[in-house]
Amino acid sequence: MAMKRSDKDQLVTELTDKLKSASALYYTDFTGLNVKRMTELRRRLRKAGVEYVVIKNTLALRAVNESGLVGARLRGPTGLVVSSDAVAAAKVLSDFARENDQKPEVKGGVLEGKAISTDQVKALANLPSREQMLADLGAGLQAPLASFVGALNGLLYMFAGALDALKTQRESA
Repeated sequence: MAMKRSDKDQLVTELTDKLKSASALYYTDFTGLNVKRMTELRRRLRKAGVEYVVIKNTLALRAVNESGLVGARLRGPTGLVVSSDAVAAAKVLSDFARENDQKPEVKGGVLEGKAISTDQVKALANLPSREQMLADLGAGLQAPLASFVGALNGLLYMFAGALDALKTQRESA
């Protein structure tokens, strides 16, 4: 059953809006993934807050062009990964491909409006996640803080000791 023109336009408009609000967009070729694996991939992406859109190439290309993000020429079946967290999306794709004979294949993408290569998407997947970076930063901040608190406690003990000595001295006077 062919789609009516208005439905196609609606799809393109929706996709264009999604692309405009996303900070990262990856093109994938999912050839060789069966329905079960596709469902699993979508589930994992959704869990990471990432959307996976499978769309006919002419439409996808139109949406990409209309969003002002001109990517590489799309050939073959294409799944668009649309995300506001570039690293999380790249990690899910990379981990999934590692477990499923390198499928889906990432064909490149767009990050913050700039075209990026397949290798750059792979490099993003190897970056620590935002949570990991915040945890590392937190640990880095905690170390000097802990020694500061320790020093402060030491000063308080000394002060309390001095007060105690003063009190004892006054009582015996």
